[in-house]
Amino acid sequence: MAYNSLEQCLLDLERNGQLIRITEEVDPYLEMAAIHLRVHEAGGPALLFEKVKGSKFRAASNIFGTLERSEFIFRNTLQTVQQLIELKDDPVKAIKSPLKNFSAGLAALKALPKKNPLQKPVLFEEINITDIPQIQHWPMDGGAFVTLPQVYTEDIDKPGIMHANLGMYRIQLSGNEYEPNKEIGLHYQLHRGIGVHQNKANKKGLPLKVSVFIGGPPSHSVAAVMPLPEGISEMTFAGVLGNRRFRYCYVDGFCISTDADFVITGEVYPNENKPEGPFGDHLGYYSLTHDFPLMKVHKVYARKNAIWPFTVVGRPPQEDTSFGQLIHKMTGKAIQQEIPGLKEVHAVDAAGVHPLLLAIGSERYTPYTPTKQPAEILTIANHVLGTGQLSLAKFLFITADDSPQGSENNTISTNNIEAYFSYVLQRINLKRDIHFYTNTTIDTLDYSGEGLNSGSKVLLAAYGEPLRDLGTTIPAALNKLQHFTKPQLVLPGIVVLQAAIFTNYETARGEMEMLNNQLSIINDQLKDFPFIIICDDADFVSKTLNNFLWVTFTRCNPSHDMYGIDSLTQNKHWGCNGPLVFDARIKPHHAPAVEKDSETEKKIDRLFQKGGSLFNKLM
Repeated sequence: MAYNSLEQCLLDLERNGQLIRITEEVDPYLEMAAIHLRVHEAGGPALLFEKVKGSKFRAASNIFGTLERSEFIFRNTLQTVQQLIELKDDPVKAIKSPLKNFSAGLAALKALPKKNPLQKPVLFEEINITDIPQIQHWPMDGGAFVTLPQVYTEDIDKPGIMHANLGMYRIQLSGNEYEPNKEIGLHYQLHRGIGVHQNKANKKGLPLKVSVFIGGPPSHSVAAVMPLPEGISEMTFAGVLGNRRFRYCYVDGFCISTDADFVITGEVYPNENKPEGPFGDHLGYYSLTHDFPLMKVHKVYARKNAIWPFTVVGRPPQEDTSFGQLIHKMTGKAIQQEIPGLKEVHAVDAAGVHPLLLAIGSERYTPYTPTKQPAEILTIANHVLGTGQLSLAKFLFITADDSPQGSENNTISTNNIEAYFSYVLQRINLKRDIHFYTNTTIDTLDYSGEGLNSGSKVLLAAYGEPLRDLGTTIPAALNKLQHFTKPQLVLPGIVVLQAAIFTNYETARGEMEMLNNQLSIINDQLKDFPFIIICDDADFVSKTLNNFLWVTFTRCNPSHDMYGIDSLTQNKHWGCNGPLVFDARIKPHHAPAVEKDSETEKKIDRLFQKGGSLFNKLM
């Protein structure tokens, strides 16, 4: 069905047993987020908070909490969107099967945004920022944040909605040095369309007009996170996905989504920044306080009986995981069509998405050569690292599957992470297959480097016949090491060792040299263990696959934190004869991990214990 409001969607979820109401008053300071997290972890329904302390407005969360619920919300349009994306990748399909693709053509008519002369319903009333539910998610957060914003900007050289950008960039509503009701923070990262718009406005010495839409039909929120090609308006995608044209008007020169629940308008002036953060983010750590653009508030609007949607991000998986799954389901093989030879790509959510990318490509360059080694997959990997947000990948693993593209008999899949690692580790040549990219940009939220947006990348490209069987029994000699303790198996071929707290890189290099001296002597016993992980807590890292992925790939800066046993450099190419070592200890410059507040957890127990309002509804 086509929802014309957020409330219509929530009522539909409630009718179908996928939403529950919380009728007692709940504090937006930590409590609402804690309730959301507990329900999400249990795979529970969407939540409608009917009484938010300090605000007259209701709030909703966990709307997209599972892929199944997201598919239910878009059950009438998902197939059509997939069809349209396929037609873009292969327009000949439309000619070959015009009747089959006729419905997709009709749906595309919904893509054209509709200027709304009625200027309602979001303009029902003007409010202040402080009237909005002031939701603080984590104890160390700098204040209240908008976590499901749709941030709208226009190209100053090409004004109008068809050249506009809609992105989900977090907004800080309170705290720090912001003047209440007059200033809010606008945080955006690398490779975001808003940056292009602000750059153009800055060069002309003009303020960038910004509209922040919150709520409205759920298709609007998904459009804000959809990785569309540059030049395609997210508002057109929102119309197709929601089966309802994006309705808008202009007030005081600002674009207004008339179907939104709330709209905040304001301006960002050149070179006017203020400290933003900290904020518990989707890597599972706090993004720290940094100067980001300051948005001077013009007006704030709300519709009648408006509902404030929010989500909570933290160590994955969280609700934003479902966003990624939904996008992957809609786009299908669009990325593979864009990058020749690429068969699969998987941004691993458990590692925070951008830190770890797994890929499978093709090897077609030299079929006449009996020796198999990486060739085409190196070209594919460089294409991947130059494509949109995939370019933020820090660790890129790539291999090749010799089965035909699209075959149902593929040897491996990036979605089976354990099997993928086994396949790669059996084949990786540690002297040949490791390629570093130093002094480059990485994800803004990744603090493994020593500066904001600054770090390194590494490509591990493995292809060919198996070189080793992977060890599953820890060599006894590892129990006799000095300064490195608790050897434990993480996966076949991967051992974790515990070491003293990291102090500085000079000391770390000495520690790794000490490890090298000890392991070089027993290198023949380690031939089936290509990876060794150094960490602060071996029990934690080895406990689950997700713990291993999160710790290893979020806490390593490849150029600084990767070592090799019996390493060598030949013609500026680095490799090693023994295992590859990842120093995944917490570093002094790392951001702290997000942790739940114990007092808040005790407070919300009342809702989940027998007799509590959520206990009965969740059972």
